[in-house]
Amino acid sequence: MELQTTIYLFVGLSFALYLGIAFWARAGSTSEFYVAGGGVHPITNGMATAADWMSAASFISMAGLISNMGYGGAVFLMGWTGGYVLLAMLLAPYLRKFGKFTVPEFIGDRFYSKTARNIAVLCLLVASLTYIIGQMTGVGVTFARFLGVTSEQGIYIGMAIVFAYAVFGGMKGITYTQVAQYCVLISAYLVPAFFISLNLTGNPFPQLGLGSDFIGTDVSLLSKLDQVVTDLGFNQYTTTAAGSKLNMFVYTVSLMIGTAGLPHVIVRFFTVPKVADARASAGWALVFIALLYTTAPAVGAMAKFNLHATVNTAAVTGGDLYAADASLKYEARPDWMKRWEKTGLLKFEDKNGDGRIQYYNSATKNEAVKAKADAAGWKGNELSVNADIIVLANPEIALLPNWVIALVAAGGLAAALSTAAGLLLAISSAVSHDLIKGAINPNISEKGELMAGKIAMAAAIFVAGWLGLNPPGFAAGTVALAFGIAASTIFPALMMGIFSKTISDKGASAGMLAGLAVTLFYVFAHKGIFFIKGTAYLDLIGGANAFFTITPEAFGTVGAIVNFAVAYLVSKMSAPVPQHIQELVESVRVPKGAGSAAAGH
Repeated sequence: MELQTTIYLFVGLSFALYLGIAFWARAGSTSEFYVAGGGVHPITNGMATAADWMSAASFISMAGLISNMGYGGAVFLMGWTGGYVLLAMLLAPYLRKFGKFTVPEFIGDRFYSKTARNIAVLCLLVASLTYIIGQMTGVGVTFARFLGVTSEQGIYIGMAIVFAYAVFGGMKGITYTQVAQYCVLISAYLVPAFFISLNLTGNPFPQLGLGSDFIGTDVSLLSKLDQVVTDLGFNQYTTTAAGSKLNMFVYTVSLMIGTAGLPHVIVRFFTVPKVADARASAGWALVFIALLYTTAPAVGAMAKFNLHATVNTAAVTGGDLYAADASLKYEARPDWMKRWEKTGLLKFEDKNGDGRIQYYNSATKNEAVKAKADAAGWKGNELSVNADIIVLANPEIALLPNWVIALVAAGGLAAALSTAAGLLLAISSAVSHDLIKGAINPNISEKGELMAGKIAMAAAIFVAGWLGLNPPGFAAGTVALAFGIAASTIFPALMMGIFSKTISDKGASAGMLAGLAVTLFYVFAHKGIFFIKGTAYLDLIGGANAFFTITPEAFGTVGAIVNFAVAYLVSKMSAPVPQHIQELVESVRVPKGAGSAAAGH
């Protein structure tokens, strides 16, 4: 069966499965719409949580970022995994014990303030809408390559699919659909990784293959990769850091606390019957997540090596990388290159007119590399490869069977759609439950609230699609802003709400606003989103990365520190927290039956 037909078959069957499950598990009440009726089994919830967690950023982008950045890409691996551990240990069980539908509802009740609840809604909407841009972009990229449509048409198709199962199914439909999507995406990630690891190292397990010897030699795969990339002027793969040590640290922390503060995953722990089930589902989710996250470094490194080996055959043979016949002839480029060139995510420019593809770091400061490139007649790097294609193109680069390529296509779409559905539900819940029922019309009926939730979901899909088609300049190509906003606003509010009885309503509100303001200011100054006549954007903050070399993507940590500090200071100057709220915090934090012991301290 030819490749395109195989892709249509795999993607079509996966979509039919999602829609069938959504029809079977459609929501009939607000409880089913928001939290799937609260009766999801911990293993089922763990699998659905893993699918919700592992977005297009995890499936499509993370290994690509690691492939491009080398060791420095570990910030994403550590940050996103560590964030899940924070959520599972410090937030999920307590929020489940609180027993409400949404994160803003917890913040509103804990801080006895509609203002705090509305600020939380604002932060949730900004973070979720920013994050969803990346998911819709991932849908567009995957459709564009594998279904032969434009990225815009791909986004429209993705919107229609999500609409079909999210609006009618709510959390109940999304939960069981995400179980199916997890099975698809993890198969799509692991199967090609097994094949490629076996081809390169003789070890079928990529986690072990990463540290194994390159097949037929006594040189490790990573050592060989280091040799190839440094000979071509790139930084050593295994030691390159993401900026300064301080920036790498705060970047990791920002991703961790930002991930723990993203509400579309937090709400998953409201879907299980008991607090013990929330803990159990957190453990299961970690197992399911680990399958992909422990594989990603191997996928990134092996894809990097395969790409170099495709363009420069001397990478495998150990010959002269700068020999006249070492570079790939453009007219002899493999079919996968031709297919990805059509998407615009892989580009070639023949700068020296020799009809061959030179792929090296022409901006290197290594004089030996420059001398070799000049002697070979090279006039600059001629190949541009977008990091987002690494995972999707990996089985094609490795010349794997068509069914593996088709499986990866279905997996990429499953990853993007599963997280998009979770984000859309969080947005819908914030609008219908926290704004309409919580602030505008508290007496709305359950039927009316359910309808409002579905309308809000449909509107959110429309807005998400529009943002995917017209991404704003400050968010295009990255979801770092979403993590920064969640890190600087929602996470501190939840932590203080659970573990402190002295933070007041005014303190929490002021903290969230302060964290949001400083983070947006720093990020937007870098991205040029200030309309101040005659003022250079970066002059407002003293230049690029002026605050202790911290990049805007990592600034969520600073925003969180500001949030904590402002909340504490304002609370000190405010009226004391009411006694019944202190008792609420105690009841949420202390295990059942321990209240009397705690009261004696």
